[in-house]
Amino acid sequence: MTELLLIIALAGQRVAIPAGDVEAVVEIEGLTPIPRAADHVAGLAALRSRVLTVIDCSASIELGRSCVQGVREAIVVEADGHPYALLVDTVEDVMEYSGEVQPVRTSLAAGWRRVARGMVEAGDDLLLLVDTQALLAGPTAQAA
Repeated sequence: MTELLLIIALAGQRVAIPAGDVEAVVEIEGLTPIPRAADHVAGLAALRSRVLTVIDCSASIELGRSCVQGVREAIVVEADGHPYALLVDTVEDVMEYSGEVQPVRTSLAAGWRRVARGMVEAGDDLLLLVDTQALLAGPTAQAA
């Protein structure tokens, strides 16, 4: 089965996500904080007359909050009919993938382990395939 993957940098690491999960790649600016929100929720942002809940992916994978000041790249995904923006370091490329998803054969920190779906070959690299829904859920999903 052939699938498109979006290659991104997340918390300093190159990873892949299924391109079918992505509605758009955007720049986010001007976040509005949400009182008492989970630690991985960076705030709210407006995009084309829609309100997006913005997720700090570094906090979601338990690597601490990233700097959310200024303009940041994000990918827009949808869950249960609601749009979310996942803050990423950079968006690199889209690639076609037709191989099997391989199991993760290395030790990962707990946050990475929670969001990992497996490994995929991207040219000469082996990249972690990340589950966008697990990023949205954040670290509290593991405790539940």
